[in-house]
Amino acid sequence: MTDRRRGEKTDAVDPGRRRFLKGVGLAGAGAAIIDLIEPEKAHATLPNVSPSSDGTVEVALLVNGQRRTARIEPRTTLLTALREYLDPPVTGPKLVCDMGTCGACTVLLDEAPVYACLVLAVDAAGKKITTAEGLGTPDRMNPVQRAFVEKDALMCGFCTPGFVTAISALLRKNPRPTIEEIREACQGNFCRCGTYPRVFEAALAAAGSGGPNRAEE
Repeated sequence: MTDRRRGEKTDAVDPGRRRFLKGVGLAGAGAAIIDLIEPEKAHATLPNVSPSSDGTVEVALLVNGQRRTARIEPRTTLLTALREYLDPPVTGPKLVCDMGTCGACTVLLDEAPVYACLVLAVDAAGKKITTAEGLGTPDRMNPVQRAFVEKDALMCGFCTPGFVTAISALLRKNPRPTIEEIREACQGNFCRCGTYPRVFEAALAAAGSGGPNRAEE
C-alpha cells in the first residue's frame, strides 16, 4: 500500500487501514464486473433483493434500525443509494472522494466500519447499516458525538461523520483504547482541515466518559 501523502510503502506500519478496507475489497471488485452479468441472474438468489425486467432491482436496506427500500441499478453503491435513492435521504455519510481513500462516507456494516462508496447496495441488503444519524441525534448524542462538540473536533464537517462512526466502532470493541489504538482506528479517515489533535482528544474524552457507546436514554 502507498501512503497518499508521501508516496512511501506503508504495508508494514499501516495495519489499521488494511483492516478498515478488508471488508470492502470484494464488493469493490464486484462493482467492476456487475455490468457483465444479467441482473435477473446475478441477484435472483440474494435475499432482500428483487430484480425486475428493466435491469433494476428493488433492494431492502436495514438503515439505523429501519427497513428502507429503493429501486436502483445493481451497480449502485451503498453511499449513492443512501443519499440519492431513499426518501427521505440519509446524508450523514458524505460523498467526497468517491474512490475509497478519505473515509468521509464511513458507515458500520454489521458493526464493522466500511467505505460506503466501495460497497454495492445489493451486497448490503439485509445487513445492519448504521450511519452517524443512527448513533445519536442533536438531542440525544452518543459519547463520541458529544465529545466532538465539547472538544471542537470539527471544522468544515465533511469528514466528521466518518470519524465519529469509526471511533464509535472502536469504542464498542475497546472502551479504553490508547492514543495509539485511536490513531490506528482513524487511519482510514482523512481530514483535509488537519483537525487530528482535537479528533484524538475527543476520542479519548469519549473513552473516558464511562457511559454506554450509544445515544443516552
